[in-house]
Amino acid sequence: MSRRPKAEKNEKKQIKYFDYTLLFIIIFLVGFGLVMLYSTSSYNAQLRFGNSAYYLKKQLFASLLGFAGMLVVASIDYHIWIRLSGLCYIGALGLCVLVMFKGSNYNGSTRWLEIGPISFQPSEIAKMAVILFLATIINRIPKQMGKFSSVIKVMIIVMPILGIVGYSNLSTAIIILGIAVFMVFVSSPKYAQFFLIAGFVGVFGAIFIALEGYRAERLLIWLHPEEYDKGYQTLQGLYAIGSGGLFGKGLGESMQKLGFVPEAQNDMIFSIICEELGLFGAICIILLFLLLIWRFLVIANNASDLFGALIVVGIMAHIAIQVILNIAVVTNSIPNTGVTLPFVSYGGTSVAILLTEMGLALSVSRGIKMEMV
Repeated sequence: MSRRPKAEKNEKKQIKYFDYTLLFIIIFLVGFGLVMLYSTSSYNAQLRFGNSAYYLKKQLFASLLGFAGMLVVASIDYHIWIRLSGLCYIGALGLCVLVMFKGSNYNGSTRWLEIGPISFQPSEIAKMAVILFLATIINRIPKQMGKFSSVIKVMIIVMPILGIVGYSNLSTAIIILGIAVFMVFVSSPKYAQFFLIAGFVGVFGAIFIALEGYRAERLLIWLHPEEYDKGYQTLQGLYAIGSGGLFGKGLGESMQKLGFVPEAQNDMIFSIICEELGLFGAICIILLFLLLIWRFLVIANNASDLFGALIVVGIMAHIAIQVILNIAVVTNSIPNTGVTLPFVSYGGTSVAILLTEMGLALSVSRGIKMEMV
């Protein structure tokens, strides 16, 4: 009786991959953010709402929604977004236009839409929509991205949403523009043309600064915060950073959060981290974000196709730009732009959308095929 030959020992088998390291970093960042949010906001929440956990409860609810979205999106084949990306872009554009007419004003800014008891920022949704739409467009014309005309056409695609968002929220427009430029830069084999794009970005920024007087004033406040009343927040944030020392005053022991740093749970939460956990804590959180970006690089480099790689590159650009801008603002390295620290600052729409984006990255990681000998 004949026997079938045994499979060779060096036969390679493909196994499905899932980036559990990325998932762990995300969970840790969200958990750390909730702890720091409660520590930072409890005093202010008690004074304003009579409930020290007011901000924590709202952020926790948004985080749970975000984790649900992340799990759903991670379980879906990411190629489905090729067909839906155009609809996502048009929907986000429509919501951003609606804000201009029906938006709710908070702290002098009209950036929110209210549907019953729920309020959200369409500009946060726009970031993810732009990532998906640009990934789809570039995926269709990868060989043409070396042409300057193709690069310009791709950039023009994001101009409508960029202009509408930038009208009321320049900081978010800067992030969207940064995401677009980075995705185009990665997909183009020629780099010289990006000097022209840099010039365009400079002109675009100058126009938006000139359109509103308060934006030009921010430049003066940045240079001389001690001479302006609006420089108070910046100065108090710097005092918090300086008083933290090497290891900080201890969790919950911040003095600057007791009304000295206005709305410390939002854009300035990094200053409270420095005060309570010191330079050591600040370096640890920066290293966590670097680990997060490293995992994005790993996934993008091993993605099964260009579309998946571009999605992860866009997400990586989003996180990197937002972290750099937030820390630069808190340390007064750049003018105040009102950018939150991802997963840590208070903001329900931000954390929910960011976690959903993480689901996209995890979905791409599921498409990676590893070989075992």
